[in-house]
Parts: sequence; C-alpha cells; structure tokens
Amino acid sequence: MFVKVYQYHIQKGKVREFLEIQEKVSEIYGRYLDFHTIYLNSIIDPTKWIEISRYKDEAEYQKSIEIINREGEIQELYEAFQFLLVSDKNEISEEDFIEKREKYTF
Repeated sequence: MFVKVYQYHIQKGKVREFLEIQEKVSEIYGRYLDFHTIYLNSIIDPTKWIEISRYKDEAEYQKSIEIINREGEIQELYEAFQFLLVSDKNEISEEDFIEKREKYTF
C-alpha cells in the first residue's frame, strides 16, 4: 500500500467546516481512486491534525492525482481548506510511505 501522511493545524471552531470540505474532497477522489483515510486530532493540541490516506499503490495514486488536480472544484476546496489553517501554523507537511504491515487486535 502507498500511504500519504499530512499534518496541519485547523483553527478552533472550524472543525465542522474542515470535515465538510474533507467529505467533498473524498467524493472527488472516490471518482478516480480507491482509498482509505483517517483523520487524527491531537489531544494535547486541539488544532493539530494528522491525515493518513492509504492507496493501492503509488502508480495508481500518481496517475489519478494528475486528473484530480485538474478538477476546478478540488482547487476551490483546497483554497477553502487553507483559510481554515491556524494563521501562525499554516504549514502543511506531507510525507510518503509504503505500508509494510498492518495488524489488528480488535
């Protein structure tokens, strides 16, 4: 599995808007890709979020993301997302991984 991990800070009081944007983004991604995304919110810093998205493989992701990024709506949603970022912590970190193992005990 190919995995993308993002970290960013969302303004307090803007979580509902953030999740609505992510829902719309997921609908667009779902037209082109099979994926699984989880959003983690820090207990210590409630503005801090980590987004982990899993894809079948990197080649499929790269092929599809080129098409997705041409969608006008995805650009508008990204701009709306940027307005929700905490102003002094508006950096979005992004990192790529390959999943080696997954284990569940529940």
